[in-house]
Amino acid sequence: MPSEERLAPVIVQQLLVALIWGGTWIAGRLVSAELPPLAAAGWRFLFGSLTLGFLVWRANGGLPRIGPGDAVRVLAMGAFGIFAYNLCFFFGLKHVQAGRAALVVALNPVAVALAASFFGEKLARRKVLGIAVALAGCLLVISHGEPQALLGGALGLGELAILGCVASWTVYTLIGRNAGRSLAPLTMTFYASLAGGLLLALAGLGEGSLRALPHLSGQAWLSLVYLGVLGSGFSYVWYANGVMKLGAARAAAFINLVPICAVLLGAALLGERIDAMEIAGGALVLVGVWQTNRSKAEMRT
Repeated sequence: MPSEERLAPVIVQQLLVALIWGGTWIAGRLVSAELPPLAAAGWRFLFGSLTLGFLVWRANGGLPRIGPGDAVRVLAMGAFGIFAYNLCFFFGLKHVQAGRAALVVALNPVAVALAASFFGEKLARRKVLGIAVALAGCLLVISHGEPQALLGGALGLGELAILGCVASWTVYTLIGRNAGRSLAPLTMTFYASLAGGLLLALAGLGEGSLRALPHLSGQAWLSLVYLGVLGSGFSYVWYANGVMKLGAARAAAFINLVPICAVLLGAALLGERIDAMEIAGGALVLVGVWQTNRSKAEMRT
């Protein structure tokens, strides 16, 4: 097991992933005002696949070949983590307010950690505590201090779709852990993104939103590039690397930071107000992620 000092760059990468994915909420809001959801997702992963393809080509001098077993795994990753996730996400947001949807998606680290425990990844008590604290912080941030208001409604199709996001991302993470044993994170993520992007493109063509690209503003184009190059390119590679080096549960714990980053970026870029409960929730999330990533050596000092 690598020392905590050697894992420090990987942890920094996961923090950057949380920041980038927090920014995708801002970019997504800008794009969604000018482009239908399925088309936006398709163009996002077109840019993402091109970015990842360039990185793979540069690193390997070409596109590496993969065996049939790995091809099945990356196809499954693309089907769940990109295609199914985006369909569930955009369908859910048609029926569920953003706050409630974000609350459900905050269950990702818990779902990954619990699922990983069934496949041999030890779930220590300190990780359980850290995940619980971080999730409590997410509840405060998303609900503005009133989580019971988010949990009081009936579970409809929209909520079930957002739960589908959680399930899709959990499957993506765990399949990625297995695929990473024989594939480099960059190669694995590229082929998964390509597979998911192709599925989104086919769905978009069938639905009709990709048949004609409307005129987009420069702001929307920049947002699409951000979503593809950073939100679906570099960040996916870094997340996959984190799963390999830190473990599925530990890497997924950083996802708790995404809504915090989104709140802070929303305040800075869109002028959204941050209240005291959001600050308190952000502090809890940071404490929870720290607790989840504490080593046994640190606990003995």
